[in-house]
Amino acid sequence: MKLMVTGGAGFIGSNFVHHHLASRPGDSIVVLDKLTYAGRRDNLDGAPADRLEFIEGEIGDRETVLRAIEGCDAIINFAAESHVDRSIESPGEFIQTDVFGTFVLLEAARDAGIRHLQISTDEVYGSIDEGSFTEASPIEPSSPYSASKAGGDLIVGAFRNTYGNDALIVRASNNYGPRQHPEKLIPLVILNALHGDAIPVYGDGQQVRNWLFVEDFCSAIGTVVEDGQAGEVYNVGGPDEITNLEVVKRILELTGKPETLITAVEDRLGHDVRYSLASAKTEGLGWKAQVGFDEGIERTVAWYRDNPVWWEALRSGEYREYYERQYGTKLAG
Repeated sequence: MKLMVTGGAGFIGSNFVHHHLASRPGDSIVVLDKLTYAGRRDNLDGAPADRLEFIEGEIGDRETVLRAIEGCDAIINFAAESHVDRSIESPGEFIQTDVFGTFVLLEAARDAGIRHLQISTDEVYGSIDEGSFTEASPIEPSSPYSASKAGGDLIVGAFRNTYGNDALIVRASNNYGPRQHPEKLIPLVILNALHGDAIPVYGDGQQVRNWLFVEDFCSAIGTVVEDGQAGEVYNVGGPDEITNLEVVKRILELTGKPETLITAVEDRLGHDVRYSLASAKTEGLGWKAQVGFDEGIERTVAWYRDNPVWWEALRSGEYREYYERQYGTKLAG
């Protein structure tokens, strides 16, 4: 199988490329990535060059998409603006990529007669007090980010219903692992802890997330693109539900740093309290999460500790400016 992977130089996308090429030696991948601040060409270093092609470009550019899709059997769309805080700051960019870009890909997939797998998020469902969201749960997004992802999902469904596209959706809970940009909670906490910087925690830190190690999600994606049914949605949730504050304390323990680094900051606008996904439908395809949070966070902390060359440049320039705007304080390290 030859896959076109959009956003393949980003966090989840690059992890998928490495995982898929290693686990399926007969497959090849064309990566299409705009290389925004969260996408890096070197995230793909080490992947077999004879089975990987890289094209720099954006999914909203029809000509570039048509060039990348040639000869492919399926599209997996990871490309997205994906950080809630940045969506509050600049929502238009999210709508352009997550909605219009998805539309361009669906047209190309329709005309080529190939499968389109949309990578989405549990955040489209909104917050849930108890129990878990299923694929039949209504979507009630509460941030510009989750609304833009929900918009993309709705267009996927519309193309399936209207044009008969071989299209389906995977919605994942919060991913973590190697190569994640430090704007996200877990790498932010790890790098701040390693440098002795204060660690900002929104509100009381009691927001609950259904943490999913990125390797497990990559495995689920491979299963769904091969065995999932067109027109269906598949939830992929992690095995553990943990509050943000518990996550921070566990990282401080692993890095040997004191809890006095924890600093409460004003809560995010429209902050969802709890996410939880039921994965029974995906498990029915033969997938199951293999990595619990304790193992996954140990592996993640070790990766960031052992790979300073990857993240050192990220803690300067644009990210430092963003961090100061967002949290009202400067990074010391």
